[in-house]
Amino acid sequence: MRIFQLNFFIIAVEGREACGTSGMKVALNGGLNLSILDGWWPEGYDGTNGFGVYGSRNENAKIRDDHDREAIFRDLEKDIIPLYYNQNAEGVPLKWIRKVKQAMSTLGWRFSSDRMVMDYVTQCYTPAAGILTCQMNAPFI
Repeated sequence: MRIFQLNFFIIAVEGREACGTSGMKVALNGGLNLSILDGWWPEGYDGTNGFGVYGSRNENAKIRDDHDREAIFRDLEKDIIPLYYNQNAEGVPLKWIRKVKQAMSTLGWRFSSDRMVMDYVTQCYTPAAGILTCQMNAPFI
């Protein structure tokens, strides 16, 4: 028996979403994201490593939610479910697995604590300190 995991993290309500860490981690666990293209997902989504939903920007919450719900169901019906059930003779969804591998190779390194620390050091802490060297005799500015 083969088990394939189908993971989606749908965050459709702007301003009430989580910080994104669950979606960022899903690729490392062999899952794929289906999410509204806001928050962290526009930076991570490249068209091949998950599924992006173009959400409504309407100010009316009911209109926005109705649009987003329909967009998600349309993507599930038209693209996602058929991709998952398009299996070879052994029952393996090869195109789905290719997408999972793409997600693992493009998202895992980009959304890690290693990258976060380096970004903070190079873009925040070092410029704020006003030094670009580790020499002990660097002048204090």
